[in-house]
Amino acid sequence: MKNYSKIGTSEEARTELHDKLGLTGAEISINILPAGGCVPFVHSHKQNEEIYAIVEGEGAVVIDGENIRVKAGDWLRISPEAKRQFFASEKTALKYICIQVKAGSLEGYTMNDGVVSN
Repeated sequence: MKNYSKIGTSEEARTELHDKLGLTGAEISINILPAGGCVPFVHSHKQNEEIYAIVEGEGAVVIDGENIRVKAGDWLRISPEAKRQFFASEKTALKYICIQVKAGSLEGYTMNDGVVSN
């Protein structure tokens, strides 16, 4: 068994990577909302915080009733209990990556978890 996984992605509305890459510590998805589209529900989480990377386009995310404009290059971190919903602008699609991890679970950073090989 190899110590890595590699896949290509498509232009599907949502690509979930947990099964495709065999993830054991994070949930990652690539999401594309068409111009004028939105996630069709408001949601929150029991344990998992979410980190969003806006890859292409622009739009908005409503977090606990606050409308926040987003564009390519922006990053967001949203607490588990926050209610959220994403919207693409009327002019452009919105492509983003969502990384979901258990809040408070990080025990090491690169500086103290990394092992330099000779």
